[in-house]
Amino acid sequence: MSHRKSFYEKFIKRPQDLLCASLAIVVLSPVMAITALLVRIKLGKPVLFIQERPGLNGRIFRLYKFRTMLPINDNTDCPPNDADRLTPFGKKLRATSLDELPELFNIVKGDMAVVGPRPLLVRYLERYSSYQARRHEVRPGFTGLAQIHGRNAIDWDEKLDWDVRYVDHVSFLGDWKIIFKTIKLVLKHEGINADGEATAAEFLGSRKE
Repeated sequence: MSHRKSFYEKFIKRPQDLLCASLAIVVLSPVMAITALLVRIKLGKPVLFIQERPGLNGRIFRLYKFRTMLPINDNTDCPPNDADRLTPFGKKLRATSLDELPELFNIVKGDMAVVGPRPLLVRYLERYSSYQARRHEVRPGFTGLAQIHGRNAIDWDEKLDWDVRYVDHVSFLGDWKIIFKTIKLVLKHEGINADGEATAAEFLGSRKE
């Protein structure tokens, strides 16, 4: 089943994303400036975490986030895992989603949308089932259905099911419901981490087709 774009997707969603992200950058610029300064003081350089992620149709783009982890020590044979590298300051950034704010520039550039499946790691591309790979039929989002239904606290099959469900039901009303629900969950600090992980466990492939 291939994705057929609605009128909303063809003519409204992208201009709406551009407007919302641009306004958010203006309004939140003092918050981003203060966050960047704190990252520089607490974690040093670089302030931004930049990583390649797959976007629409699997096209690779560079994702921007504020850094939340200590750098890997190249002088050790056993580098610490992500949970060990995540500082208390970094945990606060993630709990408040402040680390995600630079993604607003990805939205302005057209790499991302406000709402859509979250952009995951490039190495996961070959691990998706054909059904799960459909998550790339739309732009990845700052937030999405999976984020308001458990975020990193749910397992991968369920998370990817929500992503594909979003692809098949993109709508104006649905997007705004997700946005408002996301704001509520961020304020409550729910679903940030999976048990025993800094964020979510590694996706090793689906248990089902």
